[in-house]
Amino acid sequence: MGEIVGAGLVSHAPTIMMNKEQRYALNDGKEISLVPGLKEIKQKVFDSLKPDVVIVLDTHWFTIVEFIVSSHKRRQGFYTSDELPRTMNSIPFDIPGNPELASNIAERVNENGVRCSSNNNEHLPIHYPTVNMLEYLQGDEQWLSMSICATATKEQFMKVGRGLSEAIKQSNKRVVLLASGGLSHKFWPLGELEQHETSDPINVVTPEAREADEKRIEWLKNGDHKSVFDGMDQYNQFAPEGKFGHYLIMAEAIGGVDCKVKGQQFGDYESATGTGQVHLWFDQPENGWT
Repeated sequence: MGEIVGAGLVSHAPTIMMNKEQRYALNDGKEISLVPGLKEIKQKVFDSLKPDVVIVLDTHWFTIVEFIVSSHKRRQGFYTSDELPRTMNSIPFDIPGNPELASNIAERVNENGVRCSSNNNEHLPIHYPTVNMLEYLQGDEQWLSMSICATATKEQFMKVGRGLSEAIKQSNKRVVLLASGGLSHKFWPLGELEQHETSDPINVVTPEAREADEKRIEWLKNGDHKSVFDGMDQYNQFAPEGKFGHYLIMAEAIGGVDCKVKGQQFGDYESATGTGQVHLWFDQPENGWT
């Protein structure tokens, strides 16, 4: 029987793909802590877990009429971001996949009442919430990406998480889930942005958005997933990235509102051009997720 052996709410902020000199220049001569945070996750978590499969819940893969799971045997190529080609350009990727698991995820999600399909088209685009995680965390595992459907509701994200969990249990794989996305997600206007590019959370676009992010970080560090689920209507005022679907799917897959697993923070809570960013890791408890 397969199992989820770990789960992370992780930031893919473009700044992590800058070289060291660029990062220090942008950040008043200091490191952006998201970078050592990811390196620590690799060393302290991935290298010991050695998962068979990593599933990325990719907040930049916006779909409209359904959720989609990548089902290629292997994806290879070079990635350049149309959003920020100055920072993310010609990045090579070579990703073994798992078509059987991808297809089973789609079937189980559909059985839970939400449209989902798998897709192995050779020209299917890849997005940087996946590519940036590969840069820091990839080992010998198979990797899948799953889209975030922009028209989905909280309840549908939860159903997707349940279907995802069922498919993993039916496999023989040890799986890590990566909810790759940010917290509050509003940007500074272009004319003001240059004054707010350091990672200091004082640069989050409003004090209210920062307060909402920090409240949820504390809830998750205390294992209070229920408060995050129950507080989604209020949090949506601050435009969490991907409607916070990446977190909702991941959290539902590991127990949902009943989950009490405490998040371990790697790096600081930081701003990226006004948005809230953090890495939180959830270890599988010895007695299971709930």
